[in-house]
Amino acid sequence: MKKKHRSVLSDKLKRKRKAIDLIDRKLLFLLNQRLRLALDTGKIKKEMGGKIYDLKREKEVLERLKIKNRGPLREKDLEKIFRTIIRVCRRSQK
Repeated sequence: MKKKHRSVLSDKLKRKRKAIDLIDRKLLFLLNQRLRLALDTGKIKKEMGGKIYDLKREKEVLERLKIKNRGPLREKDLEKIFRTIIRVCRRSQK
């Protein structure tokens, strides 16, 4: 591979990684924002005497996300990611 071509590819790689880093920071911000809302929701559920775990709601969330997903994220991976997010939020509500 020519040195100039390698340099161009290296620059492209750096730009892509920079874009990924920015998205990671945005995801982190959004995950923390989601958790704050889940904590507030948990307090409200407790005040109402309700249970933290709401299987129906979780299924609704997952189904809505599957419908909105246009890829390339595979449905099974989307479900794994969001089940983990939901589980972390639920555990934090206790």
